[in-house]
Amino acid sequence: MTLYGDDPELPSSTPSFRNIIRKLRRLLIGGSPRQHILLLLGWALLFFAGLRIIQSLLADPSTPSLQCRNPTHEQSKHIPVPALPDKSLLLSVWRQLQAIYEDHPPQPLDLGLNQFRSASDFPSLEDIKTHTPISLEDARAARKSHVEVTKKLLSYPSQLFSGKGVVMLAGGRYTSFATTGLGMLREVGSKLPVEVWVKDETEENEDWCEELAKEGMACRRLSDYMDTELLEHGYQLKICSIIFSSFEQVLFLDADNIPVKNPDVIFKSKSFTDTGVVMWPDYWKHTGSPMLPYIVGLSDEASEILRPDQTVESGQLVWDKKRHWKALCLAAYYNYYGPQHYYTMISQGWAGWGDKDTFLIALRSLRQDFYMVPHKLKTLFLNGTPEGVGMLQADPTKPASYEPMFLHSNIVKWSIRGFLCRGCGNDTVNSIKTSSLENPKSNIHPYLKNHSRIFNLEDMKAMNIDPEPLIWKSFEHVACRSVWQGEGLCNRTRTHMEKTFGYSFEKSWASPLVGGGGDRICIRPT
Repeated sequence: MTLYGDDPELPSSTPSFRNIIRKLRRLLIGGSPRQHILLLLGWALLFFAGLRIIQSLLADPSTPSLQCRNPTHEQSKHIPVPALPDKSLLLSVWRQLQAIYEDHPPQPLDLGLNQFRSASDFPSLEDIKTHTPISLEDARAARKSHVEVTKKLLSYPSQLFSGKGVVMLAGGRYTSFATTGLGMLREVGSKLPVEVWVKDETEENEDWCEELAKEGMACRRLSDYMDTELLEHGYQLKICSIIFSSFEQVLFLDADNIPVKNPDVIFKSKSFTDTGVVMWPDYWKHTGSPMLPYIVGLSDEASEILRPDQTVESGQLVWDKKRHWKALCLAAYYNYYGPQHYYTMISQGWAGWGDKDTFLIALRSLRQDFYMVPHKLKTLFLNGTPEGVGMLQADPTKPASYEPMFLHSNIVKWSIRGFLCRGCGNDTVNSIKTSSLENPKSNIHPYLKNHSRIFNLEDMKAMNIDPEPLIWKSFEHVACRSVWQGEGLCNRTRTHMEKTFGYSFEKSWASPLVGGGGDRICIRPT
């Protein structure tokens, strides 16, 4: 057998391959220097491509390499971006609802908001009864308006909505929080499409929206469907994003809510299929005005019947719009007049003033079923301290035992720019406060400076979760391979991951040649 001649082992039906061998021989023996260089580059490309294949074959499948482009983000490319509903029809629905609301305002239109004497001690029954004075005449007028609204609520527009998905409200500094929650949604394996809502175009980041679209997520603007200038408070935006969402079945998540377990299973659970609504409890009992049950039709006079009820923590909410459309529209009425009337009527300014209990009161008023998760929420504490930093809410598919599903980070807001960015406070477009790394007074400053865990590992093990390393993995994607990327931010993120969680980062020599992505770095957890 000859190496460069007529090789008898080469199939006679492949003259082209034989010709290639002859050309290679001529290049090696008599080619020009330029041809030699091109040949060497070709062999180098083949070598590195082969090396990459061999590395993948030899990788330990039990501890897979977390590739430069996170596999969870790659897999998300197969999730379809949610389609837009019929805009003209949706506008028509909202205008009809708005006309109903404005024709029947509650009385008095401005209740005012007085703080309880103590912000820490739960108010006494006497304080609750007398805290918000409202005349019988005003209560009767408010009840009459409520009756008229419930009579005129629109039927469900079935042609507008379909499927199931996640709705999140972002914008302003909340966009930075949303990058974490959305990243973790994919990290824990969710395949649900997502709509990310902002108030208007001033809060929209087009480059970020293009990135989201690659992961089955779509940006939406409330201002495309309503006059957002009519809304006085951010709390009013949540229910609008649910109503305008293209989904029929919605999992709503606050921007600072981080899934620690795949929530997709909720939609198939008995708790949801039996009722169409899943809600989670807050810390405290109801503190609303005794006139509230009378106004919303739960009693024929001022009453304490809501007093035993647990209030709702609405950082997460699951809602079937088809089954509970009218209750959703009634809750929207409460929110439409929320800051002036219903937020105060429902909580009287005690902790939790806002939209959170409007959903529950609407369901109660219309006598509709819902599922309240039976497990109390658990407070997560700053490692080694009694200082609360977030709320863990239970998996609603596990009624017999407490298993966490959501981390509502209501105190420490998980944002890589908020944690480690330097100079982000000067960013006029995506402004955040001085980062925790820059601020020695921040409660998590020493944890970032000393590269230690924010959550206690033993506490996490006791609940069979460990979300912190995954959150930082999501951080790394934002800091190093997204519209928010920055060399310094990326390096600080990776350094913290190495020193705190044992991640290691290896430069991939082949990637500039075969990956087309420049100097990419691959992550391997130890």
